Amino acid sequence: MTSHSRVMKVLVTGAGGRTGRIAYRKIKEQPDLFEVRGLVRSLGSKERVGWGDDIFVADITLREALTEAFADIDALIILTSSIPKMKPSLNPTVGHRPEFYFDEGGYPEQVDWMGQVNQIDLAKANNVQHIILVSSMGGKHPHHPLNALGDGKILIWKRKAEEYLRDSGVPYTIIRAGLLEDAEGGRRELVTGTDDELLYSAYRRVPRADLATVIVQALQHKEAQFKTFDLVSKPEGEGTQTRDYRSLFSGVTTSF
Repeated sequence: MTSHSRVMKVLVTGAGGRTGRIAYRKIKEQPDLFEVRGLVRSLGSKERVGWGDDIFVADITLREALTEAFADIDALIILTSSIPKMKPSLNPTVGHRPEFYFDEGGYPEQVDWMGQVNQIDLAKANNVQHIILVSSMGGKHPHHPLNALGDGKILIWKRKAEEYLRDSGVPYTIIRAGLLEDAEGGRRELVTGTDDELLYSAYRRVPRADLATVIVQALQHKEAQFKTFDLVSKPEGEGTQTRDYRSLFSGVTTSF
């Protein structure tokens, strides 16, 4: 683990989401290493995370609203994402083909592109030393089914934001996660890949808890910086549980 002369100040955006809450808690559990704050979009999300003074409420598409949360931080973890919703008038159980939409102000172009650009620009202006961006596999495939949901082109905009971070000059780690599942962490072997190759493998899922652990470990290891990788896990009971994260990051050779 890399040593620090002082506690690292970390901002987790999207801290109200299922993965964001886990990452925020894991970081908060290590006060000797980190001072964490979270950013959520609504008071309802703040209630789910906790009402502490370290939880800020702001819309990432409004850059001026983010100033306070981004002040004097050392590292940024971006876990914000647009969320497609199924139209309630349709019932797929009786043969209706599901249709999806995005809430007003919550389209992928607004959240996964403009909102992430705002975060990256503010982090850079505040001399942040490391940005960890959690993205998704599939960004190389414009015809991926996820892009058709609500005609949002979600993976296309996520990939565009990845490229923006890569070109920002700020040390980064881009994690393209597989299908996220709610399962206990620390029980599986984690597998990294590149360029969506794992989309065609037998392993396409990763527990949110394991993704959160990888995020926290990436804060502590220089080997994770200027790296981009896909992340999945083997099924529980298959392979060897991942414990050595420095080796995991060192085994990644792709910067993008």
